[in-house]
Amino acid sequence: MPNIQTLVPALDKIVRICDYLDNHRGATFSQIFQDLNLPKSSTSTLLNALVMHGILRQDQNKYYLGLKLHEWGDKSLEQFDITKIAEPLMIKLRDKTNLTCHLGVLDGLYSVYIAKIENDQAIGIRTWIGKKLPLHSSGIGKALIAWLPDEKIDQLIPEDKLIKYTDTTITSKKQLKKELAKIRSQGWAYDNQEDVQGVHCIAAPIFNKNNEPIAAISISGVLFQLPVDKIDKYSQLVRDACQKLTDKF
Repeated sequence: MPNIQTLVPALDKIVRICDYLDNHRGATFSQIFQDLNLPKSSTSTLLNALVMHGILRQDQNKYYLGLKLHEWGDKSLEQFDITKIAEPLMIKLRDKTNLTCHLGVLDGLYSVYIAKIENDQAIGIRTWIGKKLPLHSSGIGKALIAWLPDEKIDQLIPEDKLIKYTDTTITSKKQLKKELAKIRSQGWAYDNQEDVQGVHCIAAPIFNKNNEPIAAISISGVLFQLPVDKIDKYSQLVRDACQKLTDKF
């Protein structure tokens, strides 16, 4: 594995090249390595790698910034803005249900809470911003991955046998994929004490303009706070909140 001394200069070159192309709206290979005073051979290798990964694109003899940077920029803005935009709707959702409300996003192989609106009931659930949850056993996790392509789900959850946290945890990928199909059909996910014993959760996704899930909102509580006879009503409230956020993206 390359050490930090070799990685940092390479990263510095990438940033300088991208900044240069941003300012010049495209440039030839000779212009890039001469104007930036970069080694010719290693610059050629680096440019080829950046083109291969979509960070740059090549049209005839010129290099331009690639669509991958635009994609990253869109996702960065979504994640930056979404908490601020979501919190008023989360407060309304909390007020309508008197349940703790969370906003979560994908973070590697987990979902992670990036916002939380607490309820005012004496009995609460122990969660915090930054808490990571398994994708297969949490409402937010299942809502985030249900609309992903199968190959992406397999990357996120490569194992066929899944970790069991409670008696109701889904423990096989085959069973999980059936659950995800149900979630797509009904538009929301349910955590029936699958991650934490005694805690129930309803979650739904927020989509961007490309119909890709970028976040999810959940409401959580113990059984008497989220009884079976209120699941239909509460799931619709969560879906409505998520649809309003989807419309903003």
